[in-house]
Amino acid sequence: MKRMPLPLFRRVVFFSALYDLLLTAPFATPWSFGLVRAQLSAFNAALGGAALPDFAGFHLLMANLLGSIVVVWSVLRLRHPEPRLGRYDGAARFLFSTWMAWTLQATGQPVLWLFLVPEFAWGVAQWWPLAGAAAPPPPGGGARA
Repeated sequence: MKRMPLPLFRRVVFFSALYDLLLTAPFATPWSFGLVRAQLSAFNAALGGAALPDFAGFHLLMANLLGSIVVVWSVLRLRHPEPRLGRYDGAARFLFSTWMAWTLQATGQPVLWLFLVPEFAWGVAQWWPLAGAAAPPPPGGGARA
C-alpha cells in the first residue's frame, strides 16, 4: 500500500475539517438547525424516503450540542492539521459511520447515504499510512521523567 506524504496528509486533515465546518455549522443553533432539518426532510422525501420526524426540545438540544462540538473540533483541525488530530478524527468518523449505517439499516432513510459515504471516506483517508512515519509510541506515551 502506498503511503501518504505528510504534506498531503495535513491537507486531508485540513479539508476534512473544512467539510465538517461547512456541513455541521447549521446544526449548532436551534434556528439554523430548523432550516436545515426542513431541507433534509424535503430532500429525503425527494429521494423516496419518508419525511423526517419533528424534533422535540431534547432532540434539538442533542443536535445543537453535536453541531457545536463539531464546529469547535473543526476549527482546531483547521488551525492545526496535525496527523495526531487526523487519526483521532478518523476514529470518530468510523464511530459516526457505524451509527449512521445502523440507522440506515433500521430506517432505510436514503438521505443518510449523503452523510455516511463521505464520513467513512474521510475516516479511511485519515487512517491511511503515512510516508516516513515512525513507529507509534508505546501505550501510555513512553517513559516518564
